[in-house]
Amino acid sequence: MKKEAMSVLAMSEVRCRPGLLMVLAVGLSFGASTKLDAESSVGDPPPSMLNEEKIRFEGVPYRVCRIPKKMLYQLKLAWLGSDGKPMRSFDRVQAHYEAKGEKVTFITNAGIFEPGGIPTGMHHQQFRSLRPLNLRPGKGNFFLKPNGVLTVSKSGARIQSSHALARLWSHGRNSQEQAVWSQKTRLAVQSGPLLLEGGRIHPAFRRASTSALHRNGVGVNDQGLIFVITDKEGWVNLHGFSRFFLHLGCKDALFLDGDISQMAVRPSGKVESNLFGAMLVMTQPAE
Repeated sequence: MKKEAMSVLAMSEVRCRPGLLMVLAVGLSFGASTKLDAESSVGDPPPSMLNEEKIRFEGVPYRVCRIPKKMLYQLKLAWLGSDGKPMRSFDRVQAHYEAKGEKVTFITNAGIFEPGGIPTGMHHQQFRSLRPLNLRPGKGNFFLKPNGVLTVSKSGARIQSSHALARLWSHGRNSQEQAVWSQKTRLAVQSGPLLLEGGRIHPAFRRASTSALHRNGVGVNDQGLIFVITDKEGWVNLHGFSRFFLHLGCKDALFLDGDISQMAVRPSGKVESNLFGAMLVMTQPAE
């Protein structure tokens, strides 16, 4: 059965196991000097095929999918169907692209959303902004500043803070700068909080936090993008999740969502899923 998140306006870490009390507090940031006791090695992505790796790090099992730079052109955002309504689920996105003669090779939920599958933050798809940058204050993971934006353009992929993007636009007052950015940017999705910014873990995360949940996120390194989701029975707090991205060689990383998150790599058939807002997708011509 498909399920949907309660509300992004709930308190941070609201989706939790019964009895857990989650408290976010300012803590120490752990950078390059952090001791990492990985339980498996991290290799380079296969040169010609999209694959999934299973890595156990600090006792937590993860599923990892790397998108090398040469394959970033295949990555796209899926939100509204041909009827103009949110598609919401993996199987509907698969059917949408099958009707276009394409097969989905990768799919994951793209970020936090509001009831009805409306992205909470920016949604920029095929060089066109459908939802604006959201700089408002609020409660919940999305609003734990700094939050951030994943962008993909001809020059590659980037993750930066939402306020850094706003500053690039002269705080939203320069429509010409926004227009130039829009023409160069193929996709952009806003979520939050940032896990890593310039190699530093978000200052609100605590290493000893008891808020251990299922999570997914995306990071960027010199080779391209890395999508990560905790595997079955994999529970981790946000500090530990951020440390894993450091281990993978990322300096910047973005939290996508929590316990409803899913990811499918090279699915052989229809994939049933929970209900989401936007989804990040890769496709190839159907055989």
